[in-house]
Amino acid sequence: MEKTIRKVGIMGGTFDPIHIGHLILGEAAYEQFELDEIWFLPAGKPPHKRNRSGRASDVQRVEMVHRAIASNPHFVLCTKEMEDQGYTYSYRTLETMREENPETEFYFIIGADSLFYFDEWKNPERICAAAKILVATRDHAGDEKLLSCMKQNAEKFHGIFLKLDTPNLDISSHELREWIREGKSVKYYLPDSVISYIQEQKIYQD
Repeated sequence: MEKTIRKVGIMGGTFDPIHIGHLILGEAAYEQFELDEIWFLPAGKPPHKRNRSGRASDVQRVEMVHRAIASNPHFVLCTKEMEDQGYTYSYRTLETMREENPETEFYFIIGADSLFYFDEWKNPERICAAAKILVATRDHAGDEKLLSCMKQNAEKFHGIFLKLDTPNLDISSHELREWIREGKSVKYYLPDSVISYIQEQKIYQD
């Protein structure tokens, strides 16, 4: 009897805080590529984001993701990178996931902004060996430029890069943190459950 291959999308990020754009992206990937689940993976200690003053703690970031995805049965919280010591790298996390889930095909979701400096990531060829790469449009990147960069990376790193069709929601966690500090409303940008938690915990407020 043939083994059933499960298809899982990986949505990584610092999620500081998780916002509506992340959730729409996950749902779009689930629908377009007929995935079984989307795993939301809060980053542990990403080496490119070392200065985390004025940010949420790891526990708070995980709880915000938990609250944001609680109502969606195919969204799953994955705390894999919270268990690692030292800096975390995508290639290591994905390789470990592959080893632990041999009957699962992984789809790693990135934004167009990440695609354009993908060759600067740690061991990009190992990321490509561990997962297919789903590229979401962001920052108004033109289709021609996006597809050209996807093709170049696919050839260079022997990977499969697929375009994820999503609305171009120009929302950044950095901007939302600033709004919260300034006392501006973030309603509709963040799930209500996340807004309540930020207020309870007084996160991002000087």
